[in-house]
Amino acid sequence: MKMSEENRAVVSRMTEEDVRQLIKRKDDIEEQIKAYYDMLESAGVGMDGPLVDVEGFPRADVDLYKVRTARHSISCLQNDHKAIMVEIEEALHKLHATAKVTHEQDDTQMESSGQTVETPPPFALVDAVTHGSPAAQAGLHVGDQIMEFGSVNTQNFRNLRDIASVVQHSEGKSLRVGVFRNGQEVHLNLTPQQWSGRGLLGCNIVPLHR
Repeated sequence: MKMSEENRAVVSRMTEEDVRQLIKRKDDIEEQIKAYYDMLESAGVGMDGPLVDVEGFPRADVDLYKVRTARHSISCLQNDHKAIMVEIEEALHKLHATAKVTHEQDDTQMESSGQTVETPPPFALVDAVTHGSPAAQAGLHVGDQIMEFGSVNTQNFRNLRDIASVVQHSEGKSLRVGVFRNGQEVHLNLTPQQWSGRGLLGCNIVPLHR
């Protein structure tokens, strides 16, 4: 029990806003990399084009300083991108662990007190599931109304990009998915992963208008 409390204290320091900030930093890095690549392409040299002419002299038609600076910046930013992806993966893992611990504690408190908690309203609907896909293997059904998808829930859901972001950064990792099915609350474990079809889930999700 002591270890569980310590683990909870560690993971609880990671919030959804922290994850959003990390993803924003990742997007900013990707935009910078693209800008430098565009500059190199417009100069006609790319990352590997020669900066000297056939006689071995520096090319007069290229701003050598800008090209070298751009190439160096891209290399540094690519390292930053790898590092931020690791941070995002770890942050999502901690966030999912926090959600799991919170749910388990809530369930325990409900059982001990005999109280019932109102089911949160769903925010999205599963309108297609492909046979043999990760979604199908997890037990997701057409018509399931989603009220929890990893760290995304009714309170923080804004649009489908929230779910897409969680899926993108959770490939190979089990996500807790809560759905409302035939009047019952059902919880599943869904692992986004590559399969024979498109995407990492093999299902289509649409937002519910509340």
